[in-house]
Amino acid sequence: MGIYLNPGNDLFEMSVNSKIYVDKSMMIELTNSVLRTDERHICISRPRRFGKSMAANMLAAYYSRGCDSADLFKNLAVSKTEDFEKHLNKYNVIKFDVRDFTEDASGGKEMTNKLIKSLKRDLLKEYRNMDFPEDFTLQEMLKEIYAENRVPFVFIIDEWDCVFRVFKNDTEGQQYYLDFLRNLLKEKEYVALDYATGIFPVKKYGEHSALNMYHEFSINDAAPYSEFMGFTEDETEALCRKYSLSFDEMKEWYNGYQIDGNPMYNPQSVVLACSRKKFSNYWTKTETFEALKVFIQLDMDGLRDSVIRMISGERIPVDTGTFQNDMTTFSSADDVITLLIHLGYLTYDNTTSKAWIPNKEVGQEFINCIKDGGWEEVMNSVRKSDDLLTATLNCDEKKVAEIIEEVHRQNSSIIAYNNELSLSVTLALAYYSARKQYEIIREFPSGEGFADLAFIPRKGVDVPAIVAELKYNKSAEGAISQIKDRNYTDKLKAFSGEILLVGINYDKERKKHECQIEKVIK
Repeated sequence: MGIYLNPGNDLFEMSVNSKIYVDKSMMIELTNSVLRTDERHICISRPRRFGKSMAANMLAAYYSRGCDSADLFKNLAVSKTEDFEKHLNKYNVIKFDVRDFTEDASGGKEMTNKLIKSLKRDLLKEYRNMDFPEDFTLQEMLKEIYAENRVPFVFIIDEWDCVFRVFKNDTEGQQYYLDFLRNLLKEKEYVALDYATGIFPVKKYGEHSALNMYHEFSINDAAPYSEFMGFTEDETEALCRKYSLSFDEMKEWYNGYQIDGNPMYNPQSVVLACSRKKFSNYWTKTETFEALKVFIQLDMDGLRDSVIRMISGERIPVDTGTFQNDMTTFSSADDVITLLIHLGYLTYDNTTSKAWIPNKEVGQEFINCIKDGGWEEVMNSVRKSDDLLTATLNCDEKKVAEIIEEVHRQNSSIIAYNNELSLSVTLALAYYSARKQYEIIREFPSGEGFADLAFIPRKGVDVPAIVAELKYNKSAEGAISQIKDRNYTDKLKAFSGEILLVGINYDKERKKHECQIEKVIK
C-alpha cells in the first residue's frame, strides 16, 4: 500500500466504527454499473460537510487491491448486490485530496506539480522493478503499468475543485491543473473509474471545458445519486427515534434542502444534534459567516432584493445556467445565488427553477450577515417582529398597522409596493421572529384558493393559529370576508382551538395600512 496508490480502508473503517454511521454503500452499485464504460467519468458536487470525503473513502476501501475489505462491508447493504464480490478489492486505486497539495503552494501550477511528483513517487515504490525513463510523464507511467499488469485504475479525487477556491484569481494555474486532469484521465484505457467530488461542477473554461468526459451530478441535479447527497428523511427520522429526539424540531432546524424533489438533511448537523442531544447551528459554525457576507453584499443588480425576499421566506426564480463554477466570475445576481446554492447556503428546486433559504440553521446565518453593512433597515424590521407578533396575539389592530407601516417605510427603497405580493414580502419580513413558535406558510392552500399567510403553531407551543389575507387598495374588512367566504380555516384539519383571522390592506393613495383581527374557535 502507498499513500495515494491503494491507500487501504482505514479511513472508511473509522466511519463504520463511529457511534453514528448511516449506510450509504448502495452508491457502489451505481459506480459498479459504469466501470469500464464510456460513463466511467463521474463528478459529484455538493456542499462542505455533506459526506463527500466519507464517500471517497468508502470507494477506496471497496475497490483498492491494497486491502481486504470483505469484513468491513459484510453488514452493509451493497454486500447483497449481484456484483459486490466481482469488484471487491480488484483494482489499483489512486486516491488523493487536492487540498493536501495547496499548502505552501504559490498557485495552481505549483500545486499540480507537487501532486504529480507525489503520485509518481508512489508508483515508483510499488513498481520498482519496472524501468521507467526519467522523462516519463505520469500518464506514460500508468500506461506502462497497465500494459504490463492489465489491472485498470480507479481514480478517486476528493475536493477536485479546491484550486478554484484557494487560488481564486490564478487563471493560468487553474488552466494548468485542468490540462493535467484532462491528459491524465480522458480517453485512457487504464481508467476503470474516475470519481471526482467537490463543491462545484466542472469549471467552464471555453476550450478548457474539454473535461467534457465527466457526467456531472450536482446539488442542482443529482439523479440517480440524489439519496447519497446527504441524509434522507427516512434516515434522519430513524436517527431521531434511536436518540430520542423530536423529528419535528430536527426538521425545523435542518430540513429544507431539496434534491430532485426529495427532502435532504445536512449530515454533519444531524449527527452532532443526535450525539449531543441538542439542536444548534453546527454546520454554519464550521465557517465564519463572513464567507456568506462577502457574497450577499456584492453590488449586483437585484441581488439585495432577492436576499431580502428569501429572508422573508420567499422562493425566488434563478437562472443557474450562466454560472461559471468558480468563486470570482459573476455577471449577474443569478450567478451569485447559484454559487450560494452550491455552497449550501441556499437550496434549489430544478422543476420550478427557484431558490430559497432551506432551514432555521442557515436562516440564522443570513441574519448574522445583515446586522451591519447597510442592512440596518432590514434588521430593524426583524427586531420589530417580536412586537408585531405580540400586538397580533393581543388583537391590537392599531399597533399591528403601525408596525407594518414602519417596516414598509424602512424597506420602501428595496421592496416597492405595487401589488399584494409586495405586501406579502413586507409582512413575512415583519413577522420574522414568529418562526420560533410557528411554521409560516406562504400562499397556504385552503378552501377555494389560497390564503396569503398561515401561521401554524409548532408542536407543543400554546398559541392560536393565524390566517392572514392581504389586500392592496381594497379593505381590511374585505380581507376578513374573503377568509370566511372561502373557508380558509377548514384546511387546518390538524388544528383545533383559537384561530386569529387577520385582514391587512394598504391604501395606495393615503399610503396607509389598516388591520382588522377576528377570533374564531375551531
